[in-house]
Amino acid sequence: MPETTEAPWSPRIGVDGRKFPGAVRGGCHDTLVRAQREGFGGVFFRTLLDMSPTLDDGELREIRDHADELGMYLEAGLGKVNPFATPETPELRAAGDGDILLGFRRMMEAGARIGCVELWAATTNYQVGYPGKFVWDRFRTDVTWREQLAATRRFLARLRPIALDLGIHINLETHEEITSFELVELVEATGPDVCGIVFDTANPLQRLEHPRSTTDRVAPYVRQTQLKDCSITPVRDGLRFDLTPCGDGLVDFGYVLAALARTAPAVNLTIENQESRADFPGPAPVTVLPIRDADFVGSHSDLTVPEFAAFTGLVYGRALERSQDAVPPARFGDAEAMAAVRRSLDHVTKVRDRVAAAARCPAVPA
Repeated sequence: MPETTEAPWSPRIGVDGRKFPGAVRGGCHDTLVRAQREGFGGVFFRTLLDMSPTLDDGELREIRDHADELGMYLEAGLGKVNPFATPETPELRAAGDGDILLGFRRMMEAGARIGCVELWAATTNYQVGYPGKFVWDRFRTDVTWREQLAATRRFLARLRPIALDLGIHINLETHEEITSFELVELVEATGPDVCGIVFDTANPLQRLEHPRSTTDRVAPYVRQTQLKDCSITPVRDGLRFDLTPCGDGLVDFGYVLAALARTAPAVNLTIENQESRADFPGPAPVTVLPIRDADFVGSHSDLTVPEFAAFTGLVYGRALERSQDAVPPARFGDAEAMAAVRRSLDHVTKVRDRVAAAARCPAVPA
């Protein structure tokens, strides 16, 4: 743990500005006010286009000033940097009047002007409604995952000089479809001076990784966070993945935060809650890891046998502790989503304070 300093480690805890209950309907200013009222210290708006679809300087500055007035941190992002996925988000190309590289430049310049220099990005979208492994774009049949990663690497190389010029970090999320091994390779290839990681703590379990091992791999590169937890339950077709409030699932937040206190002490802690169906109508997506599909398992070529064994031990050991009738609530509206995010805030706050106390009072050597 870090040595005791005059400014002890006490990062602010914020919330996802797209999934916080009511955010889609209320807008950025309302989200800031309500998030502060609930005890959050900042808001992470997923993209600058969520803050202002036209990247209007006045509109962005008002949001920045409002966050400052409330004493809250403000973070934002860019979009998908995999060229095979960007057509699904046409607003990125529209931001550059048809020139997608220009669109990213304009978003990065807008972020720099309001002091948002740590910018989220990801590789693909989650494909709601498709069966089995096809919810993840790593299993597309028109283009291989290797080709997608190569295209992403080339696009990031084109963004690199822009990021250097503006003092920006493009931070790639540990998203559902990409392994932490692949993510670290992308960061190293692009250069850690302009590229980092947004640590989503639950997603890597969809790639069969043990949460502690993922933490060890990504911690040196983390510059933003999306803290969330999950349960994984054996079902007929494989392993069902469900989000839970932080502390109720498989992620060891004590281990995660202790690692970040050492490697990324300035990072903000953002909770990404399960979204209310009032904001995102329709049934919640159901994710099942097709663990008996050889193609699914075999696609994780970097995963070692010991880590896979640790993952399965964690999953099946915890599943035995849970009721076989445990299922997500049939209704998950604003009230349920707010109760869950409050529970997450309470857990992360307690863990943060415990880790900070341990840092201030290191154990006496025997």
